[in-house]
Amino acid sequence: MSRMRRTTVLFASALSALTLASCAQEAPGGADAPPPADAPAAAASEYAVDFAARGTEPFWRADVKGTTISITRPEPPEVVATNAALATSGTTGTWTAQAGTTPVVLVVTKGACSDGMSDLKYDYTAELREGDAVFKGCAFPLSAEPREGA
Repeated sequence: MSRMRRTTVLFASALSALTLASCAQEAPGGADAPPPADAPAAAASEYAVDFAARGTEPFWRADVKGTTISITRPEPPEVVATNAALATSGTTGTWTAQAGTTPVVLVVTKGACSDGMSDLKYDYTAELREGDAVFKGCAFPLSAEPREGA
């Protein structure tokens, strides 16, 4: 390889490395910048915990624990949906599962919510679809269940 060709290859390699290095975002002081607030990875981790949702008129509750969604109401008996898969988009987490042949979908979205019957404040809204039935309410991570007077 000629000296000119080697110099050109080395120059091109160095330029490529510098170009790639300049793509990384930096915070002040040279450290890596945190991801944007709406980054999908952050949303995914926000919903990758056990969650609960509940509503009134009629009363219902759905608990997501791992890959199982358990739905309780005053009547009928508890419904258990298995193989729940989580998908996230922006500030929304959606769990999709099956209870026998009935599809179950729980959609939780970041946003202030009130159940309309108590003074509890929730950080998420919820919509539960069990087959053709649709229930609306509020949601929370199980580790941060809202309590009266808190």
